[in-house]
Amino acid sequence: MTIDADKLPVTVIEGSRSWQLINFAELKAYRDLAYFLVWRDITVMYAQTILGVAWAIIQPLVQIALFSIIFGKIAKIPTGDIPYVLFATVAIIPWTYISTSMMQSSQSLVANQHMLGKIYFPRLLFPMTPIISQLLNFGISIILLVAIMIYYQVTPTWNLAYLPIFILMMMLIPAGGGLWLSALAIRYRDVKFAMQYVIQMLMYTAPIIYSASSIPEQYRIFYSLNPIVGVIEGFRASLLGADIPWLYVAPGMVTAVLMFVTGAIYFKRMERVFADVI
Repeated sequence: MTIDADKLPVTVIEGSRSWQLINFAELKAYRDLAYFLVWRDITVMYAQTILGVAWAIIQPLVQIALFSIIFGKIAKIPTGDIPYVLFATVAIIPWTYISTSMMQSSQSLVANQHMLGKIYFPRLLFPMTPIISQLLNFGISIILLVAIMIYYQVTPTWNLAYLPIFILMMMLIPAGGGLWLSALAIRYRDVKFAMQYVIQMLMYTAPIIYSASSIPEQYRIFYSLNPIVGVIEGFRASLLGADIPWLYVAPGMVTAVLMFVTGAIYFKRMERVFADVI
């Protein structure tokens, strides 16, 4: 039996000419693949470990203990009326999520390069997968935060209603950074090595071990452009019942949105050459 090649169905894959940054219809069509990638990340995360998901609590707990001893007891960094352990915990939980998910997202395309040239699927799934999978660790580490809040008898206030805003902002930061860095990492493998130093520097540019109020007033507007500042100060205010510091939050929100939008533009522009460059 002979097959007429002219009658076979032909599928042509070409770059989109629209200005749409994210093709949500296409992502919906590949939702099963997105689910598989997220589930793969979760299962691999604690594969062949003895303590398993307990590491999601142990890792921030060690940081909290070290920071509380070094900066709370020895350096005696002022935190107002907030115990330093609680002060550090509220900052370390979102910071751990941001740093881990951004690191993994930045290397997502390089780590999965064997798939890029074989089949077509939305490349956006790779840098977005760690953003979702790391929410598991974040959710588990919240248990530690709640336990410390109960120990210090912190009563939630109506400010807790703002927490989803800061969680969304927390996710937007590594999402935007991951889009930029994963696309850059395809061309420049230096990104992998540079990220180790960038993450360390970012930790000290955010009010994790110190309060944002310790920054001189004339520099606070520039300091607040760092979106991590808004996330951490927002977490502290919404969880501990202080006034929401919109002076720090609003500029950071603008920066986070700009970082995500420009990252999506750059990622889409570079997407057509990923398979060739890799």
